[in-house]
Amino acid sequence: MSTAADVPRFKSPNPIIQSMSGTKRSTTGTGVKTTMSKNWLGAYGDFITKNNHQVSQIESTLRSLTYIIPGRFRDAEIASESIHSGVQLLSLYHDTLLFRASSKLSQPPSLANAPSPHKRYIRFWFLKSPLYRRVAYLLQIVNYVELLIEMAAKRRGERIRWRAVIIIEAIKAFCKLLLLRITKSRPLITPVLPEREPLPEAPTDEEAVFQGDDSGYASASGSPQQLAQDGEWTMPRTGMSLPTLPSPGDISSYLLSRVLTADDIKPAAKLVNQLQGSAQVAEILHILSPLAFAVAMARSKNKRKAWAPWVIGLAIEILARQMRDRSLRTTPLEKEEWSRRGWAWGWWMMRGAFYENVTKSMVEGVRRRMPSLIGGILEDYEYLWENYHFSTSP
Repeated sequence: MSTAADVPRFKSPNPIIQSMSGTKRSTTGTGVKTTMSKNWLGAYGDFITKNNHQVSQIESTLRSLTYIIPGRFRDAEIASESIHSGVQLLSLYHDTLLFRASSKLSQPPSLANAPSPHKRYIRFWFLKSPLYRRVAYLLQIVNYVELLIEMAAKRRGERIRWRAVIIIEAIKAFCKLLLLRITKSRPLITPVLPEREPLPEAPTDEEAVFQGDDSGYASASGSPQQLAQDGEWTMPRTGMSLPTLPSPGDISSYLLSRVLTADDIKPAAKLVNQLQGSAQVAEILHILSPLAFAVAMARSKNKRKAWAPWVIGLAIEILARQMRDRSLRTTPLEKEEWSRRGWAWGWWMMRGAFYENVTKSMVEGVRRRMPSLIGGILEDYEYLWENYHFSTSP
């Protein structure tokens, strides 16, 4: 007869072993999720790369809709601005994917499609300095979400709103000063990120039938996929392109487009000169001008009709323009940037006391003469210009 002492006792599982097995299962699960997310991101990147033209058209359409939807800013301003910011951020991610794909291509550059000085200069610093890359991305992201943050801050009061505006302007100024130091005191060229470049489309199965034999030579019928969008014919074996003949009345422009200029043979870093002395001070003043205007607006009592903030901001811009380098060593890329900054002065007509006392009545007069649909969209933008700082920030 067996007793209780003879019954075998099963030991309870060791808690250390249980914790180790649980940790192993959680680690395995996390690894599977990470692998799946990488696969999804990789598949998404391949889709964007193969359909970059269609994706660009969809982005442009969505971006245009957020601009022209009537009633965009009054009833659901945060929701509509969230869509606009989301499209911009998604477009920025697509730019990153397409830039990586274009960097892997080994096509010889043709003279007709030579990159612009801006593309060469920005691409040089983007690839050379990881810090430049991070700061430029941060600056671009802040530019895309600044108005959305201001709208959200305004819901909590004017004081919180202007505090958020000053913080955002300070972040932007810090990023620009950091880029100025990274590029060794060269003026800030905008945009600070490489622009999107269209990728060549891969030939379809039907077009592949027209390719030549295995030796790489084209067949007698020709190969349609070898004709680029500009009409140039790409040789299948060497990958080089042959341009089409120009029309008889366009020979001069055709020849000029294939002439090398001084900027074409300059190193990318030499496309923009280093600033010294007063020219460097002028660049710093230009960077700090939006921050000074925001601080002056936040401290003024009558923010809409006070002239002091508007005069301070514009005076700093004028002083910076007068102190800039005007010597003969100024490069075409620098002149292009200063020209862009000159056109950006037009936004001062839509800001502060000048808009409230001068421009507003002119805009209202134009709106009354417009059709109802266009007048409604213009009225929505009037509400935006009157109530938000970043709506007119260049």
